[in-house]
Amino acid sequence: MRHLAYAAALVCCLAATLPLVPAFGLRRMRRVGLLLLAIGCGATPFVVWDLFASRAGQWHFDPAQTLPPRLLGLPLEEWAFFLVIPFAAIASYEAIGEVLRRRR
Repeated sequence: MRHLAYAAALVCCLAATLPLVPAFGLRRMRRVGLLLLAIGCGATPFVVWDLFASRAGQWHFDPAQTLPPRLLGLPLEEWAFFLVIPFAAIASYEAIGEVLRRRR
């Protein structure tokens, strides 16, 4: 079960923030193209950094805590991290903004 640790953490982040979209009517989050562009712009330098650092041996991903499949040497969970965490951050930011707008 330990090999599911990283994936489980990502699922929990997504499960906690995905309901914010319908709960607060976050219309900006429904603009998928714009959302993916924002995530891609933020994720690209970190993916490149991850690739170089892991290949240079500066860090590694514990096979005991990740799923076996790799893409360009990175576990699938690491690729999902760069989608899930920015989504969670943007959804949280938008939800807080909506709460503040409603309070005014």
